[in-house]
Amino acid sequence: MNRTTINETVRVFGVGLFSASPASIAITPSHPHGQSKPGIIFRCSDAFIPAHISNLSSTPVHPAFAQIKPRCTSIAHGQVNIATVEHILSALAGLGVTDAVIEVQANSPHCEIPIMDGSARDFVNAIQTVGLHTLEELIEPIKILEPICVEDNGSLITIEPADSPSYSYTLDYSDGSSAAPSPIESATVCWTGDPNDYIDRIAPSRTFCLEHEANALTSAGMFEHLSAEDMLVIGDAGPINNEYRHKHECALHKLLDLIGDLSLVGYPLIAKVTAIKSGHALAHSAAAAIVHQTDAQS
Repeated sequence: MNRTTINETVRVFGVGLFSASPASIAITPSHPHGQSKPGIIFRCSDAFIPAHISNLSSTPVHPAFAQIKPRCTSIAHGQVNIATVEHILSALAGLGVTDAVIEVQANSPHCEIPIMDGSARDFVNAIQTVGLHTLEELIEPIKILEPICVEDNGSLITIEPADSPSYSYTLDYSDGSSAAPSPIESATVCWTGDPNDYIDRIAPSRTFCLEHEANALTSAGMFEHLSAEDMLVIGDAGPINNEYRHKHECALHKLLDLIGDLSLVGYPLIAKVTAIKSGHALAHSAAAAIVHQTDAQS
């Protein structure tokens, strides 16, 4: 398949979800074998960091997360750390962009991608304003030859051989330990690689948290710059001062994250991906397992 980039530079401005600091990026065209390195490359403070699982950062995005599983995806090289890259990576993968340079404007080596409304919609809209450019260079997708399974405490991701890409995510907050049902409805949502489906249904889905989680995070000094009108906070009766964009918006956002995290394999992925109740940490393990299998086959 041919590599794809964008026609011209676009810029997106916002704030960081965890830092509350101004954050902006410029997404620029990339021409492999020309003036740029191939693939999706982040540039920050003169560091060039390929979007690859080998560059995954273990630095907590906030001190409150030092002892728990990551709540976002970050990459790093040397002293430069770029947090919350999953939504822009998902947007690029969802549109079929294989090559671009993402220039991150920051006054510190520790920086964030702007969170916008918690979805990938603003990134997709920005890219759509300039359109895509098909390059002459080819890229060989990763094809899974042997099934891969990663799991942790009831969460699961399997990657199986397939002739075309498909992603399935099952969201299920019910655990049988409480008489009260979860306010978030269980759902399974799928994507088969169609950019239009990604644009219409997946890109607008926003990051979310339950009300008790939001209260705990604000008590820890985070998200004081945001309200429930800015981000999707789910109470017992549903979204607080907000409303869903899709009946299964929460599951769709988990699918959005999964697409972005698995793009860290560095190539388009042709496989049947099935995820059940997984988060960023398990998706990182799945991406690493895919790269390990690919390297072993080469």
